[in-house]
Amino acid sequence: MFKPTPNPPDTAPTSPYDPDSKKFNEAAERALDFHFPSTADIKATPRTPSTLFTVNPETTIETLMVYLVETLASVDVMVHQLVDHLDGGSRNALLGISNSIMLAEITANRVLDQIDPL
Repeated sequence: MFKPTPNPPDTAPTSPYDPDSKKFNEAAERALDFHFPSTADIKATPRTPSTLFTVNPETTIETLMVYLVETLASVDVMVHQLVDHLDGGSRNALLGISNSIMLAEITANRVLDQIDPL
């Protein structure tokens, strides 16, 4: 049986570089290094935290945990108010977020219990 096209088909090279070209390999290495830096490169540049929103370092853990619990409770109330206005997939997604918030709130309360047992 005769095939009209060769296997694989003869095509013109799409790259101006020879596949074994040193320039091609160097360009590929630069691109990979830019998009996927090594862990050594990441650790070499220390992260400087932003001071726009800061928490007083003298604040007690108990105070921070109480604030966290109150914030989670407020966010949960806001999510439930939004859920009342939605139907379908969006409603289900928000209810899932609400469950995650509730679990975080329970966890934060448990930590708070360990800090200051009743």
